[in-house]
Amino acid sequence: MTATMTGLRTLSNLVDDAHGRVVCLAMSKDPNAKVTVLLFPPGQDQPGFVAKVPTTDASARSVHLEASMLASLNRRRLGPLNDTIPRIAAVVEHMGWPVLVTTALPGRVMLAAYHTWRHTARPDSVQADFDAAGGWLAELSRRTASGQGDLGMMLDGVAPTIMRRFGEDPDTAADLEHLSALRARLDGHQVARGVMHGDFWPGNLLISDGRVRGVIDWENSRPDGLMTRDLARFMIAYSLYLDRHTRAGRQVSGHPGLRAGQWGAGLEYAINGTGWYPEVAQRFMADGLQRLGVTADCVRDVILAELACMAAEADLPDFAQSHLQLFRRLRSEDGR
Repeated sequence: MTATMTGLRTLSNLVDDAHGRVVCLAMSKDPNAKVTVLLFPPGQDQPGFVAKVPTTDASARSVHLEASMLASLNRRRLGPLNDTIPRIAAVVEHMGWPVLVTTALPGRVMLAAYHTWRHTARPDSVQADFDAAGGWLAELSRRTASGQGDLGMMLDGVAPTIMRRFGEDPDTAADLEHLSALRARLDGHQVARGVMHGDFWPGNLLISDGRVRGVIDWENSRPDGLMTRDLARFMIAYSLYLDRHTRAGRQVSGHPGLRAGQWGAGLEYAINGTGWYPEVAQRFMADGLQRLGVTADCVRDVILAELACMAAEADLPDFAQSHLQLFRRLRSEDGR
């Protein structure tokens, strides 16, 4: 199953050629979402290929970007991680837009297990998730880290984007002051640079037997990014939804220090709270930062910086606003 950018086949040709079952997934609420099509070989229970079909011009650019990033990966240095990263099988066309077809990867999406009954209430289950994610990131840094960058670079371009998106909000001026102070604290800390996934959260990790078997959605990756960002993105995303299945005002099962309510309460608990979960999350960050050459004292600042990045980058305005409000609450608690 191959194609080139010249003489592109269509998605319908691809489906016809597969001669097996086809399953369409459309779970994202992103305004620039992509439809995922799973192609099953005849008689097989596992998909052989995955096709990403854009629904807007913006998502078409995202598909093209992911294809470029996957094509540019230096796989010779990835070793066993090669098997956890999709390979391009074809680029076909649908309604004038490019469709990226990659090999399917084994495993179950970590997010599916995350939302099962009491998964995040059990320390052993949560620790296993953090261990799997941390182990994969450790191997990625070991194999691809090359050179260093200033940790303050996490905030490159963030302040102007925050101003552009939220400039009419009177609190934005204070945000910019805090971003400037945050940048000053991060500047001077040297951190390893290497392959950065860019959206390393439980929804993009495929897990089997306690290990990461696949990492998907590479459109935000960088060949020489600051490797702290994947650590922070995972810890933030994992913490944000701890109270998803609990009514507002009630204690979250398994977490005596956490009550459901305001958006982002789980991350505030992870950073400021006490108990087994804050210990797991903070140790994950501290160990990861030290592995990359940064002291554990920077955990809070790295999380704040990534929150600001997410507020600047998120497509959904409400999602971006929620991250900015959470950034404000956390920086207002900052005693520095």
